[in-house]
Amino acid sequence: MEKNLNYETQAAQIADEVFATMATRVTPGDMARMRDAYEFASRAHEGQVRKSGAPYIMHPLRVALIVAREMMLDADSVIAAFLHDVVEDTPVTIDEIGDRYGDDVKSIVRAVTKQNKDKYEMSKQLDNFRQMLDTLHQDTRPLLVKLADRLHNMRTLDSMPPHKQMKIAGETDYFYAPLANRLGLYNIKIELENLGLRYRCPNEYGELEEAIKTYREIHGVRINAFARKVESLLDGAAIPARLHVEYRKPYSLWRKMRRTHEDLNHLPDRHYIDIVYPCDDVRQEKKVALHIYSVLSSVLREKPHSIINYIDDPKENGYQSFHVQFMFESGCWEEVHIQSERMARNSQIGCVAQEEDKGKVMKWIEGFARELRDIESHMQEGNFIEDVAAWLYNDDITVFTPTGMSITLPKRATALDFAYKIHSEIGEKARYAYVNDRLASVMTELHRGDVVEIKSGEGLKPDPSWVDRVVTSTARRFLKRHLAKQEQPRYNRCPLCHPIPGDEVAGFKDAEDVITLHKRNCPQAISLATQHGDSIVDVDFEPSPGILYPATIRVIAVDRYRLLSDMIDCITNQLHLSMDKLTITTTDCIVECTVSFGVSSLADLKHALEMLQAIEGIDEVKNLNA
Repeated sequence: MEKNLNYETQAAQIADEVFATMATRVTPGDMARMRDAYEFASRAHEGQVRKSGAPYIMHPLRVALIVAREMMLDADSVIAAFLHDVVEDTPVTIDEIGDRYGDDVKSIVRAVTKQNKDKYEMSKQLDNFRQMLDTLHQDTRPLLVKLADRLHNMRTLDSMPPHKQMKIAGETDYFYAPLANRLGLYNIKIELENLGLRYRCPNEYGELEEAIKTYREIHGVRINAFARKVESLLDGAAIPARLHVEYRKPYSLWRKMRRTHEDLNHLPDRHYIDIVYPCDDVRQEKKVALHIYSVLSSVLREKPHSIINYIDDPKENGYQSFHVQFMFESGCWEEVHIQSERMARNSQIGCVAQEEDKGKVMKWIEGFARELRDIESHMQEGNFIEDVAAWLYNDDITVFTPTGMSITLPKRATALDFAYKIHSEIGEKARYAYVNDRLASVMTELHRGDVVEIKSGEGLKPDPSWVDRVVTSTARRFLKRHLAKQEQPRYNRCPLCHPIPGDEVAGFKDAEDVITLHKRNCPQAISLATQHGDSIVDVDFEPSPGILYPATIRVIAVDRYRLLSDMIDCITNQLHLSMDKLTITTTDCIVECTVSFGVSSLADLKHALEMLQAIEGIDEVKNLNA
């Protein structure tokens, strides 16, 4: 632990590590600026200590080391890491930072410094999230320094009281770990997720850790034998590559269990084999990956449809690899990831990728920033941080239009999300879809590689539940707008007697001034009138344009040719009612049919009953809501 060490000696050692890491990447002038920033921060934080008892400067030092070594950022980012808390926690001002180290450092430090205001637009916490995200339009470095800050705080969270651990771990799970994922920082994302689970649910985390240890003890021999087999095949083909077994971490298993509802013992894919090969020419990387796949598949049995080609179709955060599953002698499927050294490196440092990848990296950063700007510009129509978190949480899938144009969407996106992604007008008029040439609802969940065609039309009325089923902020926003335009019923309706305009009704006002309508013969209304007579109010329950009330009827008839056709013609063509549900059974020539549709009033319902009663062979038509 830090508190058991000589802090002065340890601080000097960490500082030396930072400077040694940066020595090959910066000029002598920048090295001098970094050393000066460390000394400046040490003086500014002098006398301050952390909850662990360590001098406060140990924290900026560790953050600077993460920025230098794990994120491979530039000199100004390291300087900002040294100074990231001085404005917030010491008398030093942001202008002093700018005068001493330049506008670049000043901009980064300002972005990661929590602003104290008399009044916050949302809340202090949410305003600071928004402030950090705003920087992405120009620069990713403030977010990266903040992630390094959060990572070290999580690594030292055991010194905090339980309620603080829950707050900080909750923020990490909700915002920082998904953000690291979106920025392509795979290792940092994994560590933040697992530290968050460890401090939120220590018992559950401990059980999962023990389960992983047991799994390795039971299956390690088999898994290592498969790895050796793969190595021998690669050696035999003279393919230089390094290989290692990666066991999935507790958080990954916890998330899979929640998503699949499987218990731990039946959870698939608890490990995978990484094959990483050298390749100096980016243009030849796919060729080498396919050669490795060919060597392995010529000997090992491949699981049908198990290939995922992230080389040609990278994830939105830039991740590239070739995934496939093979069967070994034990009869178990083994997952294999094949990627170049460049791909492996970029999966760790994400948005800090090398120059040859800047084009692809900037493309998804621009997409990220564009999505955030869209969410922010419509902040009054939704919850800013929930929209951001929902977008961050999702991995991406790529689906296609019938013409072959690729569309990137969050995982679990629906056909309606797809429609709004193409154009708001297509989303507004979407009626149904064809997914892989099969008729589908617009609320159908899409999967990677689906081909989606949206069919437009009039008359589709969004259900309020759709707002929670779509995953893009754009679709959610347009749905809310559409639903807000629809005239809403002025009263609640009794769920037992289902009154509709034209019924004899009574209104009852509760303690919150909410009026509920009942038919006057409803047993609940009679009970309320007896016990709470003063709550009865006059109501004007008239039909309203655009508002339909569900009605369900039962038809009893003698079976004959075209009976069902005549009933449907009466309801849809003559009465112009839209059926929501129809069930029919025939027993010994007697037909019983239940039909649900929407009506605007009791008069409409009575007219429908009369029209159906007049059809040849129908003996009884009954309103089941009466």
